[in-house]
Amino acid sequence: MSFTSDAIVLRTWPVNEADLIVSFLTRDHGKLKGVAKAAMKSRRRFGGSLEMMTQVRATFVERPRHELVRIDHFDLVASPLRLPTSYARMTALSFFAEVVEESLPDRNPEEVAFRLLAAVLDHSVEERLWLAITYFSLWMTRLMGWLPELSHCAVCRESLLDVGGWFHPGADGLHCAQHRQPSSGALVAESLHLAQRILRCPIAELAAQPWSARTAADLRRFVIQSLERHLERRLRSAEALRRMATSGSTRVQRPVATTLE
Repeated sequence: MSFTSDAIVLRTWPVNEADLIVSFLTRDHGKLKGVAKAAMKSRRRFGGSLEMMTQVRATFVERPRHELVRIDHFDLVASPLRLPTSYARMTALSFFAEVVEESLPDRNPEEVAFRLLAAVLDHSVEERLWLAITYFSLWMTRLMGWLPELSHCAVCRESLLDVGGWFHPGADGLHCAQHRQPSSGALVAESLHLAQRILRCPIAELAAQPWSARTAADLRRFVIQSLERHLERRLRSAEALRRMATSGSTRVQRPVATTLE
């Protein structure tokens, strides 16, 4: 049976001599994997539509007793390559792709996750990269049911909104100063209030304020640690984000990778 749906390409990898396996998130059918026949030999059907984070109109065929769908063609809607590329921007896109790939189950419709990813892609430009990364991280953690209570201590229920809290890689939730564990990281009150705002507002309403690597850096550490703890693995792209944040710039020029290996 043939289907057509809006989709976003997550990653590709070669199989046989000319085919590609494509992982892509659809609006209507969730995350799928499919075979793009002869994609490495002929660009007629696919062109530049197989690049990571490309938004497409996907036509594919479900085959009985087959894990992979057959991809007939992708009609290009929006390409990440329409904007200037840099190591920083491609690292952010790789992070989005890796989190979606690792978090979402196959063939489970996730329209909210699709709309989230499409929204942050629209804001993934150099001056708003840290906004897009922070917004996406917090919302994906919430959508997966992994975001703990942000306003109170997980032990004593003391309010943290005015004083901030503490978080530890091996523990769920935030804690007050009295109940924090050794080697915990601090999440300041300003970042807690920003988190509340992110969860209430579309990303476009936050784009007017300036964002740098320092803006809500503690909030990003907290939610990425939560993602990694529940996924039970380190995210390679998150480590690249940490190095990028330490450098204090989103304009580091290095070779650009467009797929996750």
